[in-house]
Amino acid sequence: MMNRFKLTLIIFLFIGFSNSLFAENNFFEKGKKKYIEKKYEESKFFFQRSIVFYPKDSSSYLYLAKIYKFEENEKEEEKNINTVLLLTPKNEEALYMLIDIELKKSNYSKVRELTKKFSKVCINLCKKKDLVLESLKNLEPKNES
Repeated sequence: MMNRFKLTLIIFLFIGFSNSLFAENNFFEKGKKKYIEKKYEESKFFFQRSIVFYPKDSSSYLYLAKIYKFEENEKEEEKNINTVLLLTPKNEEALYMLIDIELKKSNYSKVRELTKKFSKVCINLCKKKDLVLESLKNLEPKNES
């Protein structure tokens, strides 16, 4: 009788665990779908729910950063980008987004540092490196001594 109870308990725990994994995945997929549909508030809700179930999912943080960029909430955008880079330091899209933020702040030394990292990891966005370097060259104060 006790073995049957243990088996039943194990089955229920397994089903519950499987459902929670599915829910996390489902929240991310729903969030991505809403993001593509440009329904950013709904999308944000699903990505935040996804993070509750799987806090180390850098993709959810990246999409949240994109939403905050659209909303022009630079503080939240940067916070989420930094979380992405903490979880996946070689995420080229997050690096590029952070470079863009630092360019706006005119933080040239940080842009140079990030551009070096970006150059080492870029696969899909390598063409953007030249734009960053050109922007940096145009924005740096001239040494006119």
